[in-house]
Amino acid sequence: MPDPVLASSSAPEATARRRLVDELALWTGAFLILSGLTHLAVFAVDGGTWEGPVSWRKPVTFGVSFGVTLLAVAWVTAYVRMGTRVRAALLGLFAADCVLEVGGITLQAWRGVPSHLNMETGFDSAVSMTLAVGGGLLVVLLTAFAVLSFLREPYGPAGMPLAVRAGFAILLVALVSGAAMIARGVYLTRTGHQLDAYASTAPLKPLHGVSLHAVLVLPLLAWVLSRTRWDAGTCRRTVAAAVAAYGLAVLAAGVWAAVTW
Repeated sequence: MPDPVLASSSAPEATARRRLVDELALWTGAFLILSGLTHLAVFAVDGGTWEGPVSWRKPVTFGVSFGVTLLAVAWVTAYVRMGTRVRAALLGLFAADCVLEVGGITLQAWRGVPSHLNMETGFDSAVSMTLAVGGGLLVVLLTAFAVLSFLREPYGPAGMPLAVRAGFAILLVALVSGAAMIARGVYLTRTGHQLDAYASTAPLKPLHGVSLHAVLVLPLLAWVLSRTRWDAGTCRRTVAAAVAAYGLAVLAAGVWAAVTW
C-alpha cells in the first residue's frame, strides 16, 4: 500500500518515528483482533448467552472491532497531511486507549459482570468510569484526525481525499451515538433504572455499528479503484456514489434509532 507521509519526509528521525508508530499500531491491532477471536473460541467451549450485558459477545466484538478500527485509522491517517510527531502522538494514544477499552471489557467478562454502566461495587464503578473516560478520549483523538483531514486535502489517488474525509465524518456519527448511549445509560443507572440502562442502548447500536467502519470501507474502495484501469474521473464518481450510499445507510439507521429510542 502507498506510504505518502513517509515518502514526503526525508529526515531519518521522522522516518524512524513513523515506522515505530506504524509497527506499534499494527501489532496492537493484531493483538486485539486475536483477543476477540480467542474469546469466540472461549464462547464455543463455555457456552452461555450471546446477548445481554454479561456475555462472551462483548470481548469478541469489542476486540475485533477495536483491532480493525486501529488498523484502519493507522493506515488512513497516512493520507492525512500532518506532522510526523503529531501523528505519532495521536496514534500512540489511540492505540493505548484501544487496549484500555478492550482490556476493561474483557476483565469484566471473565469476572461475569457487566462492563458498562455497572455501579454495583467500588471496583465495578471504577472500571465503568475508566471505560467512560477512555471513550471520551477516543472522541477527542478521532475528532482531531477528522479535523486535520479537513484542514488540508489528504494525499492519495483519485477519490481518496473524499473517501478519507467522508470516512472520518461518518466516524464522528459513531462517536456521537456511542456517547449518547453512555450518557443515557449512566443517567438511568444513577436514577435507579439499571435494567432500563442496559436496554436503552439497543436502538442506537445499528447506527453506531454502521457508521463505525466507514473510515475503513470508503478509503479501501478508493485504494482498490486506484488499482484498476479506470480513469481518475470514473474513480472519483464511483467513490462519490459510494459515499452517498453509505450516507443513506447511516441516515436510515439514524431514523430507526430516533423512532425506537
